Amino acid sequence: MTHLALIAPVQFLVDVLEPILVWIHDTLGVGWGMSIVLLTVLVRAAMAPLTVKQFKSMRAMAEVAPRLKELQAKYKDDKQRQQQEIMKFYAENKINPFASCLPLLAQFPFFIGLFYLLQNDLRDEICGDAPGVVANADGKLPPCGQIEGATGAEQFLFIPDLTAGATGWVLAVLMILYVGSQLLSTLLTPSSPDRNQRMLMYGLPLVFAIFILLYDFPAGLLVYWITTNLWTVGQGYLIRKKLGPIMPVKPAGEAGDKVGGGLMARLQGVAAPAKEPAPATAKPAPGGPPPPPPRKKKKRSGRRR
Repeated sequence: MTHLALIAPVQFLVDVLEPILVWIHDTLGVGWGMSIVLLTVLVRAAMAPLTVKQFKSMRAMAEVAPRLKELQAKYKDDKQRQQQEIMKFYAENKINPFASCLPLLAQFPFFIGLFYLLQNDLRDEICGDAPGVVANADGKLPPCGQIEGATGAEQFLFIPDLTAGATGWVLAVLMILYVGSQLLSTLLTPSSPDRNQRMLMYGLPLVFAIFILLYDFPAGLLVYWITTNLWTVGQGYLIRKKLGPIMPVKPAGEAGDKVGGGLMARLQGVAAPAKEPAPATAKPAPGGPPPPPPRKKKKRSGRRR
């Protein structure tokens, strides 16, 4: 399969991303690395409605989690019937089980578009149009730093070439930043009660990390993904501050068993009549005389004098 066939489904994104990146670079006067960072911010800001929808979907999933557990337990011996009942339950409650994964899935077309930009069209903008540059036997062009007459625009912070795969300590630092930002965004993102959603949300970044290690991905893609992870952390904080945290619903009776527990404990306290405390007996003061013994009441004979 040729590169043209691979890029055809996202060609419209490639045609949109390139002029935006060039405009950011030329108009704001920033380097190509910072242009990728700002492009990532624009992409994530455009997807903010999807993120809000994701948050509301996960809150709805948390509210119905006890009912889902009941369905899973009821049909645990029939997986096909279990899935049918769960999907029916989602439809009745107007819940999209995959809405929480939409922001992550929506980023992959942009990611693929940026991948081809850094390896093809945008590479000429970054490295400069150096004459006489030919590809090797594998069809790959040499790194920008090895091209005579390159302007050095391919460098960003400690990254020597945004268009080439990182190696050595540069790759190690980028992977540490990627894994750290990914773990932070994952820990601050409430986990979905649906097993398939959790596998998708946690599995896709892991697959991406494996591809980075196995294939020669441009370093600019790691800049994109680290930036989007940091955006996820900040945006999640603001959404939780405005809409409130996702509070998973506990099954009935679980919270009431604890001291000072929740609703069940309060209801039990209202229903049960309060018992009068036993009268306290006076204790003698230290070093003082003992209290007098209690006086016994005498029985009256009933005769009156």
